[in-house]
Amino acid sequence: MLAIFDLEGVLVDGEFLPELAKLKGIEDKIWDITMKGIRGEIDWEQGLHLRIQELKGMSYSDCVKVSNSLKVMPGAKEACKTLREMGFMLASVSGGFTLLAERIQKELGLDYIFANELIFVGDRLHSVIIRVNSNKANSIQGLVKTLKEPKEQIVAIVDGANDLTLFELAGLKIAFCAQPIVESRADVIIKEKDLRLIIPAITEYIRNLENNGAEIRRYRR
Repeated sequence: MLAIFDLEGVLVDGEFLPELAKLKGIEDKIWDITMKGIRGEIDWEQGLHLRIQELKGMSYSDCVKVSNSLKVMPGAKEACKTLREMGFMLASVSGGFTLLAERIQKELGLDYIFANELIFVGDRLHSVIIRVNSNKANSIQGLVKTLKEPKEQIVAIVDGANDLTLFELAGLKIAFCAQPIVESRADVIIKEKDLRLIIPAITEYIRNLENNGAEIRRYRR
């Protein structure tokens, strides 16, 4: 079994670039571009490059400080621990950055992370290497094939329009504090910021699979 999480807004309670923008006094501008991308109103890749251009020149130390200040979502540690005990592999696919994703991987015990990389020149933010684009499913399809995970044993927990391709990989689709377009395509909708609330829905879903004769693939640590 495989659980796929978005990072910012799902595993993390906040968004990295808007918080970084506060230091430069352009938070509103960055949030505007961010939300247009989340809602699917602008090309996501273009929006990311625009935001990085606005923040170009920020120091590496400021970026690390902001990244470290973002807290994990309430209930995230408990939810991830429970899912591991159930036999899930845990992955995060983020349009954000390795600077944050690697920290969260350690804190929550994620098995895999997929994220973009900020490029610094002379200790200053310069650009970004996009490894996770608007089609997030592309980033993790190789892992799904390697693990040979059947679709019905994949769960996706996301919040934004740019996450919707992850729903295409999943048998159980969970919208977590999500945009309306995501809720409209979800099997389960969670509106409270507490990731523990996904566990009953996932437990019931797996139980139904077992009752229907599915051979559940559980990973043991």
